[in-house]
Amino acid sequence: MMGRFLLAPPFLLLATPAAAATGEPVNPWVALAYLVSGVFFILALRGLSSPASSRTGNRFGMVGMLIAVVTTLVTHDVANIVEILVAITIGALIGVTIARRIAMTAMPELVAAFHSLVGLAAVLVGWAAYLNPGAFGLLMPDGGIEAVSKVEMGLGIAIGAITFSGSVIAFLKLSGRMSGSPILLPARHVINLGTLAAIVVLTALFALAAPQATLPLIVGLTVLAFVIGFLLIVPIGGADMPVVVSMLNSYSGWAAAAMGFTLGNTAMIITGALVGSSGAILSYIMCRAMNRSFLSVIAGGFGADANAGGGEAREQRPYKQGSAADAAFMLEQAEKVIIIPGYGMAVAQAQHALREMADILEAKGVEVKYAIHPVAGRMPGHMNVLLAEAQVPYENVFELEDINSEFAQADVAFIIGANDVVNPAAKTDKSSPIYGMPVFDVDKAKQVFFIKRSMGGVGYAGVDNDVFYMDQTMMLLADAKKMVEEIVKAMD
Repeated sequence: MMGRFLLAPPFLLLATPAAAATGEPVNPWVALAYLVSGVFFILALRGLSSPASSRTGNRFGMVGMLIAVVTTLVTHDVANIVEILVAITIGALIGVTIARRIAMTAMPELVAAFHSLVGLAAVLVGWAAYLNPGAFGLLMPDGGIEAVSKVEMGLGIAIGAITFSGSVIAFLKLSGRMSGSPILLPARHVINLGTLAAIVVLTALFALAAPQATLPLIVGLTVLAFVIGFLLIVPIGGADMPVVVSMLNSYSGWAAAAMGFTLGNTAMIITGALVGSSGAILSYIMCRAMNRSFLSVIAGGFGADANAGGGEAREQRPYKQGSAADAAFMLEQAEKVIIIPGYGMAVAQAQHALREMADILEAKGVEVKYAIHPVAGRMPGHMNVLLAEAQVPYENVFELEDINSEFAQADVAFIIGANDVVNPAAKTDKSSPIYGMPVFDVDKAKQVFFIKRSMGGVGYAGVDNDVFYMDQTMMLLADAKKMVEEIVKAMD
């Protein structure tokens, strides 16, 4: 699932003046090449929908983008091919370096950073087309730009600017450089709606204005779009962050598609539409998994109530604390164990130790399954990627709706770093900010092991968890990786 977020289009390379924009006949071979690249992108998304086929999907995406970029460079009048090749080389080296060095825990903020670059690229392409319309085949005899092209240009710039500033805020929140708690501005809904309305009005005025009057309009449009991207994301925090990442991914696609219409570039339109629609569909799926509407997420997110979402410690209640030896003994006696990973596993990089523990249990005849919540972690598919990295068999990994009914037959529910996705308050407490979100029924398991660093904190949504205090729960308070390694040693 997560791999689809790496399909964000590097469309600066495709944003050279297209024959379609100049009114010249389109070479059928060029159209065919772009069509073939679009087919590869569709195959990429299909492959990325499953961990088992994700590698193949990534390869399809790479081939599709290679065809699109090469076709653009070969068939268009490029001012300086050497400079472009140097830029491609530098970008490739940066990409390879980042891919080799980035930790899996940093993947959500990396994706947010990539989205910001896509948004900025859309703004730069739009401004380049505005400042030099002749080079892009957009110049009219009166020295202006056709109204429909200006609408497309304005939309591309606006969506790109929103994507850039919103992604920067998401990056800062996810990387810990900015508080993950919602930042609530007075009358924020009025401000947001007013700013969005102003952007729409400026786009319309920009499309209808005479050439000499367009500069202040496009400047105002760009500035307000940067501002609304910031305003839309700062109030969002907590468990809504995976939806934010998916939403920004969708925005980047629509920005590319709008620029594709402006430039008459079929590859940009196809790629942008695929990225935009897949991101929108995924956002909808995750909102449904949280029993929330997309508009409610945009309006504030989990924890928007100051009394619910600070992530602060709650009043202590009696709980049972266990050791690695206790957990090892009871796990070995179990017949069925369901593991629920969360962001704490990612932070501790415990997925490999967890796989080792599962292998030992399976060798002893214990049935082991993994339960993945749609919004576990900080981005869509975060846990799936981590488990795939540890080479956990795909057939052992199950989504919420496929495994939730099995907790009643499970001897052990092994929670490692998850919190909000196992919180029964989502089912019982109507005052809880996560009320209505589908969660795992871990309270039905005979025994619950809950690994977390300490009892002093709560989940990212800022809600205390009654699972900590259940009679069948044993708290294993330690770093997730260290605790699992100690359990593995106790099993030997």
